[in-house]
Amino acid sequence: MREFSLPALYEVPSDGNLTDLIRRNAAQHPDVAVMSRKVAGVWTDVTATQFLAEVRTAAKGLIAAGVEPGDRVALMSRTRYEWVLLDFAIWSAGAVTVPVYETSSPEQVQWILGDSGAVAVLVESDAHADAVASVRDRLPLLRHVWQIEKGAVDALRTQGAEVSEETVDLRSAAAKADDPATIVYTSGTTGRPKGCVLTHRSFFAECGNVVERLKPLFRTGECSVLLFLPAAHVFGRLVEVASVMAPIKLGCVPDIKNLTDELAAFRPTLVLGVPRVFEKVYNAARAKAQADGKGKIFDRAANTAIAYSRALGTPQGPSIGLKVRHKVFDRLVYGKLRAVLGGRGEYAISGGAPLGERLGHFYRGIGFTVLEGYGLTETCAATAFNPWDRQKIGTVGQPLPGSVVRIADDGEVLLHGEHLFSGYWNNEAATAEALADGWFHTGDIGTLDEDGYLAITGRKKEIIVTAGGKNVAPAVIEDRIRGHALVAECMVVGDGRPFVGALVTLDEEFLGRWAEGHGKPAGSTALSLREDPELLAEVQRAVDDGNAAVSKAESVRKFRVLGAQFTEEAGHITPSLKLKRNVVAKDFADEVESIYRS
Repeated sequence: MREFSLPALYEVPSDGNLTDLIRRNAAQHPDVAVMSRKVAGVWTDVTATQFLAEVRTAAKGLIAAGVEPGDRVALMSRTRYEWVLLDFAIWSAGAVTVPVYETSSPEQVQWILGDSGAVAVLVESDAHADAVASVRDRLPLLRHVWQIEKGAVDALRTQGAEVSEETVDLRSAAAKADDPATIVYTSGTTGRPKGCVLTHRSFFAECGNVVERLKPLFRTGECSVLLFLPAAHVFGRLVEVASVMAPIKLGCVPDIKNLTDELAAFRPTLVLGVPRVFEKVYNAARAKAQADGKGKIFDRAANTAIAYSRALGTPQGPSIGLKVRHKVFDRLVYGKLRAVLGGRGEYAISGGAPLGERLGHFYRGIGFTVLEGYGLTETCAATAFNPWDRQKIGTVGQPLPGSVVRIADDGEVLLHGEHLFSGYWNNEAATAEALADGWFHTGDIGTLDEDGYLAITGRKKEIIVTAGGKNVAPAVIEDRIRGHALVAECMVVGDGRPFVGALVTLDEEFLGRWAEGHGKPAGSTALSLREDPELLAEVQRAVDDGNAAVSKAESVRKFRVLGAQFTEEAGHITPSLKLKRNVVAKDFADEVESIYRS
């Protein structure tokens, strides 16, 4: 058994709650822009004073509508300014926010609203309102539905016009550090989602220590962050609360379809994302270079960036020749790539899945360091992350200051700290199992090095045992294969089988470019190309790259390219893009069997 801890850098207030942050900001930084919102297509700043006033106005409306301290109020919307505004308004009314993914089905909406006992819900669109309406007869506690796109904020302003400032003051101070701030329902890779109760203390311990440890990334009045992750996800909430805690300017984008345009317009100093975002930026840049006849130059620049980053970790550092090549490519290639990411940032934080060592070195080599971290809903997002000044690529960093990471005898990662959830809502049995012996049992397998840097190698329940008795952790090889531009998703199979195989889906965006560049018929699809020899050879190269990261017994011997995607609608992936392996295995059982036919 091995464990590592770091001392806390932030002291959690014993009698405070998250609404203290917006009052402090208005008092200490009244004219500083803490938010930015789109008005007529133009980013418009919102000062700390203005944001506090808007929050309190919305809170008055909730209070007037009968929302009591401790009541649960659901919030179902894409990431937008109103999400952050209403989240703090719910807290200012003394209530508890229950996020609902905007992609949730009516059945999922019914379960979350019903299980949490929500008395009100704020939805964004007609589709969301229809989903709630279709199950409302099964939600006896639900009294109010407000719709953002139909003036919810204005309606709350009108409804709360007679509520006094003193009443809001009292409500804002109602919750203490150990009271629930939110109930975040897990994505549910197996079974029904469980509601993780995260307290105000959880967020203070999490965000306070993140901001302190990454202080150069959170400079008030200078730094900014663009949030395009789902605000309903705990990683998105970390961004929201940490930005307010610092405070730095926060902008919200509902989707990532036009992400590069939004980055160019907003020009954030800090980018928060998942590996797929960083993979897409790299793959799009490489594809564009190839289309312009500059593919070889790009590849040389990429290899130089990776070599330069690796050399930074050696005692002697980069050689003179490498420094010269790096400087040339910085002018020709790297500067343009940084411009795609907004042009002002030097750092990004990545979570949700492994980034991959090669991509980590590539981004550091171009002057845009991606700091990888690790966490779960139960840990209020990051429970480990790479420090800005001592990054170890290939790891998820050191423990959150003030917390402890322990590796059990069977390799499971165990956690202890103030940032952890207090339990699962209405589920004492699951709480007792997850928090056995005072430690949170993550279900992840990992290792700690001599400096306390954590590496995650797989999920305990996802370990595949082949017919030959070999234990295989799928994540390692899947992440490498998924790093290829042509691959959207990869799922390793082989439990009880003679060898390891894989199901592969194709990236629809990149497939069109690949098909055009290889003389395939216009309008070619994954279904029409899945048996194409050239395409299979390209996917084989991705598989070969993945196999290079594991032993021969763990390597993928055969694969099948699927003609369809793994989708959230079909139940194959969660809203946070985790694979539901049992569902995929069932729906594609024939494809799996075809791998093992002689």
